[in-house]
Amino acid sequence: MSFDLVFFGGTGDLTWRKLLPALFQAWRHHKLPEGGRILAVARDERSDDEYRAFVRERFAAVDSSKRPNDAEFDAFAQLLHYRRMDLSKPEDYAGLKAWLAERGADTALMYLATSPYLFPVICEQLGAAGIVGPHVRIVLEKPLGHDLASAQQINRVVRSVFDERQALRIDHYLGKPAVQNLMALRFGNALFEPLWRREWIANIQITLAESLGVGTRGDYYDRTGALRDMIQNHALQLLTMIAMEPPSSSAADAIRDEKLKVLRSLRPFTPETVARDVVRGQYRAGSVEGQAVPGYLDEVKVPAGSRCETFVALRTEIQNWRWAGVPFYLRTGKRLAGQDAHIVVNFREVPHPIFPGTRRANRLVIKLQPEDGLELHLLAATGGSRDELLSPVSLDLDFDRAFPSERVGAYERLLLDAIAGRLNLFVRSDEQEQAWRWVEPVLDAWNNDPTGPRPYAAGSWGPAAASALVARDGCAWAEEQ
Repeated sequence: MSFDLVFFGGTGDLTWRKLLPALFQAWRHHKLPEGGRILAVARDERSDDEYRAFVRERFAAVDSSKRPNDAEFDAFAQLLHYRRMDLSKPEDYAGLKAWLAERGADTALMYLATSPYLFPVICEQLGAAGIVGPHVRIVLEKPLGHDLASAQQINRVVRSVFDERQALRIDHYLGKPAVQNLMALRFGNALFEPLWRREWIANIQITLAESLGVGTRGDYYDRTGALRDMIQNHALQLLTMIAMEPPSSSAADAIRDEKLKVLRSLRPFTPETVARDVVRGQYRAGSVEGQAVPGYLDEVKVPAGSRCETFVALRTEIQNWRWAGVPFYLRTGKRLAGQDAHIVVNFREVPHPIFPGTRRANRLVIKLQPEDGLELHLLAATGGSRDELLSPVSLDLDFDRAFPSERVGAYERLLLDAIAGRLNLFVRSDEQEQAWRWVEPVLDAWNNDPTGPRPYAAGSWGPAAASALVARDGCAWAEEQ
């Protein structure tokens, strides 16, 4: 299958740091379809060879195991092309149309790795230039809007040019192998699904923790914040996959219909419940991995006195028969104690304990990063005593060891799916808008709250109020258990 893949924002960080290395890995693994061309579009004047030299230089920063040698890069670079475009000028789109028509590839993929304010402009210009057809798809990077109204406006413009099945809203967390295994865990095995309900599960925790700060992206991050950056998309997508009902099939819309039902069942926030059930924080100076690091207000390009949140923890419930009364805790933040993304399913304790010793409920830990796997925490008899004592033990599955030759990165998987037109791991517009609809009352409440975010030391697990949030229900975060 021949394809043309066009990166709008072809010299930006996302393209050279994530997308092109992922495509190289697909090429190296012989998974990239034959007959492909990759076109980078940007405002600078460059030749193909100059762009290839630009990419070669930046590949030096890629992890050594994923870095091409000279021969590999020379071969891969033959796929790379460059075109200067002013994204507001119709004549430049006419030139792009002519470039695409040179050979009439089976599939043309327009990847918008630009600021979201350019999404409507690019879509309208693609439509006006006559570039859009049944073989053309568009990929939209997050953030998709700043609030519900802006997301709806982007979607209106996209729908005026592209059919819903041609518009792929990407969330790279959905490409992670461990996230894909959520579906396999629940619906490919008979073990857990009968227990996957309020009668057996006490609470579920989703943590997306980063040890890094905002770096040089202070101006961008200050306009976004942790709620928009991580909760509205990544965390809510994980929640839907954990909580959704079994779909009727593995078809994309069957899965996305069930995810949408979960989003619509989330308990809506009011100003009173935001004050009670949502904790926002902002990191101060501290120490991460033994290194002193500055506070958020001292980072480059962060406005003085900023009230932007770098940490969010919240409690919510899903108002349906399966999950009624089960707390779901979501937590994300920057400059936390570790780089750690995981989901913890805490089961209920046995109804009538008959063994002395440790009383601890079973836990299933789904590890997303830096490790990728499953841990099942159980209790077992220690032996050697008339009154058998129980001690904690765990069953540990490391996906990288179990499938050493089959693993692909998140962007590699998503790019291959986008080229092939597989929609399962992409977000539908109604999902995205419903997620905005749910978080918007939190943003509104914060706008009317003069207190601002709570401070926490860099290198900690966030404000103490986040621990108090779960302790109210008699629970604790995983690192506190």
